[in-house]
Amino acid sequence: MMRNTLWFVLLLSLSFCSEKAAPPSPVLPVPEPRQIAWQELEFYGFVHFNMNTFSDREWGFGDEKPEMFNPTDLQPRQWAQVAAEAGMKGLIITAKHHDGFVLWPSEYTEHSIKNSPWKDGKGDLIKELAEACEEYGLKFGIYYSPWDRNHPDYGKPEYITYMRNQLTELLTNYGDIFEVWFDGANGGDGYYGGANEVRKVDKKTYYDWPSVHALVRELQPGAMMFSDAGPDVRWVGNEHGFAYETTWSNLMRDSVYAGMPGYPEKYASGQENGTHWVPAESDVSIRPGWYYHKYEDHKVKTLPELLEIYYKSIGRNSSLLINFPVDTRGLIHENDVDAIMKLANKVKEDFANNLAPQASATASEERGTGYEVENILDGDYETYWSTSDGGKTGEISLDFGNEITFNRLLLQEYTPLGQRVKSFVLEMKNKDSWEKIAEGTTIGYKRILRFPDVTASALRIRITDSKDIPVISELGIYNAPKLMLPPAYSRNKAGEITLARPETGLEVYYTLDGSAPSTESSRYTAPFLVDKASTIKAISVNPESGEKSESITIEVDLAKAKWTTDQENGERLMDENRHSYLTSNSNRVTIDLGEEVKLTGFTYLPMQARYPSGFITNYVFEVSSDGRNFQQVAAGEFSNIVNSPIEQLIHFDAVKGKFIRLTATKTADGNAATFAEIGVLTK
Repeated sequence: MMRNTLWFVLLLSLSFCSEKAAPPSPVLPVPEPRQIAWQELEFYGFVHFNMNTFSDREWGFGDEKPEMFNPTDLQPRQWAQVAAEAGMKGLIITAKHHDGFVLWPSEYTEHSIKNSPWKDGKGDLIKELAEACEEYGLKFGIYYSPWDRNHPDYGKPEYITYMRNQLTELLTNYGDIFEVWFDGANGGDGYYGGANEVRKVDKKTYYDWPSVHALVRELQPGAMMFSDAGPDVRWVGNEHGFAYETTWSNLMRDSVYAGMPGYPEKYASGQENGTHWVPAESDVSIRPGWYYHKYEDHKVKTLPELLEIYYKSIGRNSSLLINFPVDTRGLIHENDVDAIMKLANKVKEDFANNLAPQASATASEERGTGYEVENILDGDYETYWSTSDGGKTGEISLDFGNEITFNRLLLQEYTPLGQRVKSFVLEMKNKDSWEKIAEGTTIGYKRILRFPDVTASALRIRITDSKDIPVISELGIYNAPKLMLPPAYSRNKAGEITLARPETGLEVYYTLDGSAPSTESSRYTAPFLVDKASTIKAISVNPESGEKSESITIEVDLAKAKWTTDQENGERLMDENRHSYLTSNSNRVTIDLGEEVKLTGFTYLPMQARYPSGFITNYVFEVSSDGRNFQQVAAGEFSNIVNSPIEQLIHFDAVKGKFIRLTATKTADGNAATFAEIGVLTK
């Protein structure tokens, strides 16, 4: 009897000990199930293909004719195949951009592909892409611009009915939609059915966003809605593809509205005390522009640039949305395909082998059964390590038993219980003490730290501050192979080219005729002069291993050695320093080129300062032979320059001139026009 009682007590004790401890209480706000599913996608693609592809613009005015839309080899299946092979999980298409042209046969407008030559007006691009995405296992999303520079009722209540009707078509006829992307650009000058005027709207109230959001929820309950203000996912605040060192998924959502001034500075990085869960999405184009321009074929982002974007987006608690500017054929250009596949292969290489599971893991404390530290090494996001209630710190130690070399740390919080960590430190065991390797602030869904190669046998991650007890789901330690970087480039006013080696011991080779460089090309030993239009290509080479970097392509034009201007501080216009700038109270600059040349275009680089001002949005460009009588050769707008302050390139029919004049007829903020650099095109 006594023996049976002892066995019963022992079994009861074992049963009690094996009971799972209570989970940590959530730290509000927490994500909705659709937000959790979206965050797991991490990486998906944008497709900018619409009327602007054929008008060679970034923002169409709205007066374009449907017959301009005429791709010669439109293949949405190619887009989906490229995206799938690159590891993307979905595609979002510009169903309607600011010019109002739509890519489906909408019954509510004639400004549609139904009136284009493509497939004799019987095509439906939205349907074809949705089917292609399904075939390749991709999610499908739509971009819809609330602004419409074509519609005669824009700015009136009638337009809101039109907008809801079109959204209803898109959200009911094409299967499941994973994201509905609302642009923040709203109101301005446009065609507006022939009115050709400026129309401004109250961005807060005009669209009645609550009812629009309710419509999307009703028709597509699982869809994420994107805008500056969410409600589900927010803009990262720039078009470089970079999230922030400190990126919260929490947002003071009720303080934000789409297109609000000051959003990037005040709200884009999220807030520790944010009231709603609205995670960040980092959007960037694989080229300088969002739409296809043939002159950008050589300006596709390099592998080092794309890899930097990857680590500063997905590696900083954000998703990554990379844009393909589909070309006039209707294909993702070969250069773009090559670039995105190089990124995909490099990311696979960097994270091919997680070293962490090779170690034995211990923690400063464990919450109890079910929340052991070993959970961070099991590859299962749903299991996690946590501590007892009441603390805001914790330590995880990894002992490898022998030395390993590594240069990456990956951490994930279990975000269904909220974002918590405010700061952490990575340390290595150095004899009897711990030495800091790297440190970070927020973690969120995923945080990746990069650092120089470290060799050690034991590591420690210390959570030094948190909103509540830490809840860590996954930990990864990786040794990413080094990437051979191309040389850095600079040019002075005289046209002298400098090619800087990225590391000591490497050699640099270059060509001046646009051909691919090799070790048989000119070897760089000192700066050299290129004062006329040329295409320079250069590579770095490791002479010991023979390893070569990607080639960089540099388009240069007329050197500025002879240029003069009577503008105060005018040297800043032509010093080839992108970080200096000139402010013109007259909104105009005139330059004497020093000789008469045949001009075919010009470039304008807006100021690149941290707090920019005076971006030119509308311009007039004039040319003169004598400095007195000027001829207008170009006029228009620099579209999207505020969000994407890159060099603007304008072509026009060849004209001879010795003097040029650029006038700002409008600036983005109404302040005096600013100019970082002006250049001319002569070929």
